[in-house]
Amino acid sequence: MASSGTLSHASANDRPALSFWQIWNMCFGFLGIQFGFALQNSNVSRIFETLGAAKDDIPMLWIAAPLTGLLVQPIVGYLSDRTWHPLLGRRRPYFLIGAVLSSLALIAMPNSPALWIAAGLLWVLDASINITMEPFRAFVADQLPPRQRATGYSMQSFFIGIGAVVASLLPWLLTLAGVPNTAPEGVVPDNVRYAFYAGAVVLFTAVMWTIVGSREYPPDVHAPATSAAAPSSPSIDGARARAQGRLLLALGVAATAAITGFGLERDLYVLSVGIAVYGALLWWLGTGSAFGMAGEIMHDLYTMPNRMRQLAVVQFFSWFALFAMWIYTNSTVTAVHFGATDATSRAYNDGADWVGVLFAAYNGFAAIAAILIPFMVKRYGARLSHLINLSLGGLGLISFYLIDDPQWLLLSMVGVGFAWASILSLPYALLADCLPAGKMGVYMGIFNFFIVIPQLVAASILGFVLTTFFDGQPIFALVMGGFSMLVAGVLALNVKLD
Repeated sequence: MASSGTLSHASANDRPALSFWQIWNMCFGFLGIQFGFALQNSNVSRIFETLGAAKDDIPMLWIAAPLTGLLVQPIVGYLSDRTWHPLLGRRRPYFLIGAVLSSLALIAMPNSPALWIAAGLLWVLDASINITMEPFRAFVADQLPPRQRATGYSMQSFFIGIGAVVASLLPWLLTLAGVPNTAPEGVVPDNVRYAFYAGAVVLFTAVMWTIVGSREYPPDVHAPATSAAAPSSPSIDGARARAQGRLLLALGVAATAAITGFGLERDLYVLSVGIAVYGALLWWLGTGSAFGMAGEIMHDLYTMPNRMRQLAVVQFFSWFALFAMWIYTNSTVTAVHFGATDATSRAYNDGADWVGVLFAAYNGFAAIAAILIPFMVKRYGARLSHLINLSLGGLGLISFYLIDDPQWLLLSMVGVGFAWASILSLPYALLADCLPAGKMGVYMGIFNFFIVIPQLVAASILGFVLTTFFDGQPIFALVMGGFSMLVAGVLALNVKLD
């Protein structure tokens, strides 16, 4: 890529195609990001249960993950659109900050002496990973011409798969190497602690590879990235926004009062308060007094392109399924497939280690799928390819209910892996072409809302639904996730490409 100061953002279509190794270098950091993310997803429920958390409390303890994404990603996207550092460029300063913070949090997490500290560290860890991860999505769209973006996002999916395979397997591999996978009550086993230490090193090293091995286009001289100038956005109907805001605010307040009055599950407060807060923000936008970063983010959210709205619905059902899987696979496999609920028992920890193997498997299959998806897109198009992959994932999750032998769950992970690779690539490839270049970061951050909101909904209602209708059996959360993924696949066909 040409050196800093010689190119402009004027036309993405005019940018030269990058070589394989240039795309490799710019995406390599995702290996480290996913290494940390996979350690979090496959081990945090185990850490919480080890420190004394009840299964009913797990969803609320996980609430940190979606909430930090909801807050951090649009803010980082907004700021990175306006950043230009003479050495690190536009997105890479955030890669560096997030990598340092994520590495420190990975070291601290398995040494938590109490449940509340582990819950707090999950906030820090997830926020730090989000600081690094969000600009990576915009980074690909910034640097690549439209014809190479699907390749760029597939390369990210490949590294996500490789990083997550090793990270998810690591506790199990350390156990095979003789590192204990059991510990006294309230202490995280050594195999998990050492895996997190390794994750800190891998995350920082991989992100630094991208920082050192990549360059960025400098800000356009007519619309500098460091200025407040931005492409014009559609105007809004203030009266309509205020009316919608009042309605949502009233619904949220009424739902909150009902939860309190009827003594319903406290997890539901996340959903009711979230509706009320969004209603208040929408009313504020409609008054015409919305200003600054929050006002601009709300404006861009309200006026997002139609294709983005259609993809948002697909993302909602996809990520509801994924969050159900991340929260409840550990409880399902240990209780149903290994017959253990005591977090200090050998059977429980063998089951928890096997969950790491299963998570490694779906990420490994995702790495393979990432190589195949560009060929699927050429043959079937992005929408039909996404339908096929999400359907495989939905059937994989539902099959947990039908399979008794934990070894055969590896077959379920084939479908989940194809769905995961597709979720990480095709929606972004479809989205990037309809976004203004000067707002790529903030729109990618806003798009993350539709990853976060389904996770908040899952954290709010899954515990309530399982307790009320399924006698608290976690396996039914995976079944619900499977059907949700099937719905997402069908909705992908509704995305308009013109």
